[in-house]
Amino acid sequence: MSNRAVSSSTSSGIPWSALARLIRLPNQTGTYLLLLPTMWGLVLANRGIPPLHLLVIFVGGSFLMRSAGVIMNDLADQSFDRQVTRTKTRPLASGEVSRRHAMLLLGLLLAVAASLLFFLRPIVTWLAPIAFFLAALYPYSKRWIHIPQAMLGIAFGWGTVMAWAAVQGQLDAPVWCLFGTTVAWAVAYDTIYAIQDQEDDRRIGVKSAALYFGSFVHQGVGLAFGIMLTFLTTAGWLAELRWPYYVVLSGVAVFFLLQISQLRRPITPTHAFAMFRAHVWVGVAILVGLLAGVLV
Repeated sequence: MSNRAVSSSTSSGIPWSALARLIRLPNQTGTYLLLLPTMWGLVLANRGIPPLHLLVIFVGGSFLMRSAGVIMNDLADQSFDRQVTRTKTRPLASGEVSRRHAMLLLGLLLAVAASLLFFLRPIVTWLAPIAFFLAALYPYSKRWIHIPQAMLGIAFGWGTVMAWAAVQGQLDAPVWCLFGTTVAWAVAYDTIYAIQDQEDDRRIGVKSAALYFGSFVHQGVGLAFGIMLTFLTTAGWLAELRWPYYVVLSGVAVFFLLQISQLRRPITPTHAFAMFRAHVWVGVAILVGLLAGVLV
């Protein structure tokens, strides 16, 4: 970006275009992957299309918390990001955005997200601090555990728990199946995503499931897919969903087999990213299946 472009995007010292890139505004794949499991929870808990106000709150909340989450991630990983080819141009890593500006935006996003709790049941307010704790913990898990993708899944899955509680006012067995589904799903798709950075992660000492599984990555991802489908099947059985739901799950299983077969051989970073992004459609398919399973 030229100096003139930087100047034109700045007002009162605040680099607006860089802040937009800091929260990944041009790429909302992460928001969709956080949002879709919450939609599963809303639909199954409501036994159909949920009330409009809950849809608006959880769509907005997913955007706000994902945006806050990536800022927390970049604040924690600033020194690492400078050493990774794919992330060294991120606004914090490149110095285009100061830590002060990033933390001010983070505080604003969290404040707006917290305000949404006033429109939800009290139980959701009690669950919300756990969501913040998990989002803050995830960036540091890459330093401690070999499969940090599991922590990402736990953080994303907690949104499903909150969505269920917003409808039912309590937590029932099916929601824990959806929670387990989300954890396993994140391990699978984020392991595929991490293939992009394997060499850089190995060099700088960042842990990831892609490195941990190594040449057996197809088996690791396949295991996660299998666990995910088991949880989804159990959720359907507990909720007494009808046959269209299981037809959709069969289609999802075929898609998973195709991805596992692709992972048996080396893939490029571009291919890995495309495979990762395709999981948005997996989430949409499951949502459609849940709706069909309760309405048909």
